[in-house]
Amino acid sequence: MTETPAAVVNELLGLFERRRIHVWLDGGWAVDALLGEQTRPHADLDIVIEKSRLEDAIELLHQRGYGPAYRGDTRPWNFALGDEAGHEIDFHVIVLNENGDGVYGPAENGEIYPAGALTGSGMVAGRRVDCISPEWLIRFHSGYELDENDRLDIAALCTRFAIPLPAEYR
Repeated sequence: MTETPAAVVNELLGLFERRRIHVWLDGGWAVDALLGEQTRPHADLDIVIEKSRLEDAIELLHQRGYGPAYRGDTRPWNFALGDEAGHEIDFHVIVLNENGDGVYGPAENGEIYPAGALTGSGMVAGRRVDCISPEWLIRFHSGYELDENDRLDIAALCTRFAIPLPAEYR
């Protein structure tokens, strides 16, 4: 497995920060940010980004040698970019509505990152990061075939934040 290590995550987040491109971590790196430590290797960096900042982020990454990372489920609101070293960034593109919810994909799909999901805060190698909140990371890790990483991530979040373990994880 190719890994996207904390040093690469911090470098990318620093680039985004300098360009005033706000992102929220999602997925495994969000779990580790909330836990305050890296608990396992991560194949990619999942980010939630506003559509209004997407072109700037893509341009910045293209300048750093990132290009399309092909996979079977690429959509305009969910796709990946990767570099020659195998580091990948998985984009989750949202449009914030009047309630602060992040509409994910076409509005008619009804998929959103509720405003409360965009309130998490954690640390990656000493850098404070915004991320998906623990409650919503747990909710988002359901409804699909779970792997061992999912089980360990959710168990750790539930333990750390005193959240009951969902039935599908027992």
